[in-house]
Amino acid sequence: MTGTEVGVPEGPARILLVEDSETQALELRLLLEANGFSVERCPSAETALDHLNRSQPDLLVADYHLPGMNGDELIRQMRLSLRTRALPVLMLTGGNGGERQGLESGADAYLPKSADRDLMILRIRALLRERRPAGDAEGPGAAAFRRGRILVIDGSATYRTFLAGLMGQDGHHVSSADGPEAALAALDAAAGDDAFDCVTVDLLGHAYDGLALCRAISQRRSGQAAGAGFHLVGIAGSDPAKDFLVDAFAAGADDVVSKSDAEVLALRVRGFVRRRLLEEDDRRIAGQFGERERAVERARAEAEAAEARAGLADALERANRDLADANRQLTEAQSKLVQAAKMASLGELVAGIAHEINNPLAFILAHQGTVERLLGELPGAAPDAADRAVQKARQRVASMRMGLTRIQDLVLNLRKFSRLDEGERALVNVPEAIDTVLALIQHKLGERIAVERAFAGRTEIHCTPALLNQVVMNILGNAADAMPEGGTIRITTQSSPDLDEIRISDTGPGIPETLRERIFEPFFTTKPVGSGTGLGLAIAYSVVQAHSGSLTVETAPEGGACFVIGIPRQAASA
Repeated sequence: MTGTEVGVPEGPARILLVEDSETQALELRLLLEANGFSVERCPSAETALDHLNRSQPDLLVADYHLPGMNGDELIRQMRLSLRTRALPVLMLTGGNGGERQGLESGADAYLPKSADRDLMILRIRALLRERRPAGDAEGPGAAAFRRGRILVIDGSATYRTFLAGLMGQDGHHVSSADGPEAALAALDAAAGDDAFDCVTVDLLGHAYDGLALCRAISQRRSGQAAGAGFHLVGIAGSDPAKDFLVDAFAAGADDVVSKSDAEVLALRVRGFVRRRLLEEDDRRIAGQFGERERAVERARAEAEAAEARAGLADALERANRDLADANRQLTEAQSKLVQAAKMASLGELVAGIAHEINNPLAFILAHQGTVERLLGELPGAAPDAADRAVQKARQRVASMRMGLTRIQDLVLNLRKFSRLDEGERALVNVPEAIDTVLALIQHKLGERIAVERAFAGRTEIHCTPALLNQVVMNILGNAADAMPEGGTIRITTQSSPDLDEIRISDTGPGIPETLRERIFEPFFTTKPVGSGTGLGLAIAYSVVQAHSGSLTVETAPEGGACFVIGIPRQAASA
């Protein structure tokens, strides 16, 4: 049965997970939510009971070993309460041999924690097949107690007699059938008060196809209201394979039991019939309440809901205001942090840039004096001497032009790096931006560090200039600092249909494995005190994250560090 069938509540099934281990609780929660369930978790049996007083889930999954009250005692307490005595329960345990104790305490099913996760999901879906909408109650004339009705289908007369006797000891009415024809006829004849509560089918019968019969029986209950269908138990060999179990559950079986474990079969049937009778008792009791009491309860619930909605609206408004303030403060702090890191980088560049400008400037000033002197000698000079002076002046002016061009290029590169539109995304020329950064830190690289480029990726990518200015400069600066004796930096780009990558590797000492998880933490640095703020890589990491990308570090082929910047293509439309 699926969630679209008649009588099944809309929305995901709500599961209450009772597990004290944070790790195992997280693993189970992710597994259940990935399969479409809504999960709430309690770390102990005591908190689970408090939760059940406030909210009723569709199924409870409980660990047997819990701090304080154990899982079996939790289930016994639940079965004493009218509110929770019919709630389906799956018990988990880390050991073996706990199935009898788990089922006898009132659990509807049992699984070791090491069980295959696919089978766990199948078992949970089977327990939830009988989930019914709240308020689906029978009238006050329903019987307060009745005996369970069981149909045993098996080709062996001896085994049918054995099972009938075993289940009859629990007070059940047991009918039997030797094959599909008799079984389907019995199901068609049973209706109303004579309907079966549980049907067992030998899936390995030689006289018929057990899985096909299982599917045919499951179709008989597909049109019934949720909670009214019978429980279908398949009987298999001593150690059925996973594929067989999957086929059995797909055919409609709610449970699969080994044929050699007849006592376990009786326990499981007893548990289901007990829950079925308790559900009917709940509906009978609910039907005995008068319309007046229900009207009062509805009015009270509506008043409480209106009050809760008003309180929720106020709380939501306050939360939105607090969230807006926190987001504004975070944005301001992030902006200040990015600017601080950028200014720190610029401060480190000032000395080098001043040196780069000072050299051509001194060169220009020296040539300017020579040109003035030559021009002063022209009026009284002979024609030949005047021609030589003019030619020499032209050479000096050409040299001065080269120096001025060098200064102009440095200013333009600095302007590109420090432009103020870094918060806006645009198409950025990757080789040009990287060359700009390299020009600005050339004083740091000098002649001791060689730079190799291999731009095989897309020429332009959609990003903010800060991605290439701030991030690439910080990584290149760290690489230069890591190679005081010289070395090689290699910058490569590559593109795939979904990703653009920039890889920056060096031949330095590399980053120890123990430090790789910390290098992106704010204020963490391996440099001496006063030599680094510890913000460079942290800001680089946040800038890349803002592009929904990734910044990772690995070992370079030459043994140094290799930083990989990955920017997904879909970020271009962000």
